[in-house]
Amino acid sequence: MKKNKIIFWTATILLILWEGLMPLGTVLFAPEYVNAGTKPLGYPDYFAYALIFCKVLGVIAISIPSLPSKLKEWAYAGLTFNLIFAVISHACVDQNIGFILMPIVVGAILAVSYIYNNKIYKKEYSL
Repeated sequence: MKKNKIIFWTATILLILWEGLMPLGTVLFAPEYVNAGTKPLGYPDYFAYALIFCKVLGVIAISIPSLPSKLKEWAYAGLTFNLIFAVISHACVDQNIGFILMPIVVGAILAVSYIYNNKIYKKEYSL
């Protein structure tokens, strides 16, 4: 059980840093770069703020152990959709392999967090 918790928290902390703190830090400390990732893809300026807000809420939801499991499921699903659409957007617009692979790597970390969250709380999961 201890191994499962270590793996879960390692993956989840990486997600908190990558999907939560980095975007939030951009808003707070470098607002001129908030839409640097979404603007070249053709999204409007306000989309970056909505995306950051949802990412931060998602990582908060998956990192609080006492939240209901349904809420965590929705948070995992939302973060997964975000990463899938990032891959599609980069594949269709800029076709940069680095930009395409990064959401896939973060998605793999998200999957590890999800699987080990379910192992810790003895839930059935399917991928």
